[in-house]
Amino acid sequence: MECKNCELRQRQYYCTICLKNHLHDIRLQTNHLSSDRDKHVARAFRAFKSIESTHLQIRAEIAQANRSLEQLVIEGLAKVRRDCESKRNRLHTLRETLVQRRRILNAARLLPPQSQTLTKESQELSVLSQTIARARAGLVQELVEVFHVVEVGGRPAVGGRPGARGEWTIGGLILPVPEDVRRYPPDHINAVITHTIHFLGLLTFYLGIKLPFEVSWSCGRFGVGMPWIGAGRGSESWAKWTTKHPMHLTSKPPSTSSSTPSSPSSPPCTPASLADSEIPEQAPAHAQNQSFTTGFAMLLYDVCYLAHTQGVEIPLSQTGDALGNLWAVCCSGELGRRSHSTTPLLLPPTPPSFTLDFAQVLQATAASPARAARIRPGRSVQEAGIGRMKGERIVEEDGWDVVELDGEEGFG
Repeated sequence: MECKNCELRQRQYYCTICLKNHLHDIRLQTNHLSSDRDKHVARAFRAFKSIESTHLQIRAEIAQANRSLEQLVIEGLAKVRRDCESKRNRLHTLRETLVQRRRILNAARLLPPQSQTLTKESQELSVLSQTIARARAGLVQELVEVFHVVEVGGRPAVGGRPGARGEWTIGGLILPVPEDVRRYPPDHINAVITHTIHFLGLLTFYLGIKLPFEVSWSCGRFGVGMPWIGAGRGSESWAKWTTKHPMHLTSKPPSTSSSTPSSPSSPPCTPASLADSEIPEQAPAHAQNQSFTTGFAMLLYDVCYLAHTQGVEIPLSQTGDALGNLWAVCCSGELGRRSHSTTPLLLPPTPPSFTLDFAQVLQATAASPARAARIRPGRSVQEAGIGRMKGERIVEEDGWDVVELDGEEGFG
């Protein structure tokens, strides 16, 4: 037969035993190869299984990383979008502001120079201030003429001899200095102080000046009743003197009755405030005289502050000459130029430039030697003399008292 490999024709014969042996060998080789195959397959399976688990873990990590990346991309993109939106809005606002500023700038370029405008307004304000000052000066001059504030007596310096100062009068009445108050009867002092208070009130009204100490009246209306004086609002040392003090005297002797008189059921005047209604009905003569002295010192302090606002500085030694100081105010070259109501505005009373202390004025007013004068009711000015001082003791005035209106318990 023809061989399929060598294509030669040959014939080979095998016995049964040879064929059995040959088949047995083949089976043995087949079994051996099968076992080797199974081992290699198992080994390969195990290797593939380990590689597959690692691959799955890597794939899971890759998927997790992709998800995290996508989340970061989404959040970052959203943040970037928000930032872009806010910057876009800010840019839009800046553009609108720029357009508005350009319009304002173009409108400002059409206006005249600012310096010229300010100069013109300053000139108009200066002219208005001068006009107001002249009007105030005219009113003050008429006020001086109406109240007839003049200096009487005195003599000029002649031939090297020093002159003598006269006495200032208002409405024909002499306003004495603090050391001469006790030489005049109470009615005279009450009248001249009332005139002075009216004059000072109108003067400060015309000039627009607020005084440290304010005057009130016992019946609550201006000029009705008896005047009282006390500190207004402020932060200086004088502001603590809030108690009202009388600006009047009387020759009525104090009551010696031990019983307290009952108040009338319907008084003619009602107190304007609770603070004003706390005035005692009866007080010792010494305390009342001291209260009047304190009130008089407050009035002098007001005059000195008014002079300071009008450019007139009053030394402590001249504070007692109230009418003379008011005359100096009325003749001041700075009269009416500054006030608390018009420009240029003054600082509230009292500014640091006003160095006069009320305690000094009060001490100078209360330490006058004429406090020892003994003036009895009914005696004339010519008959009145100066009492003697006994050591440090001050002899009080017999029969002097503060006026108390019957049926009045307060003031307004």
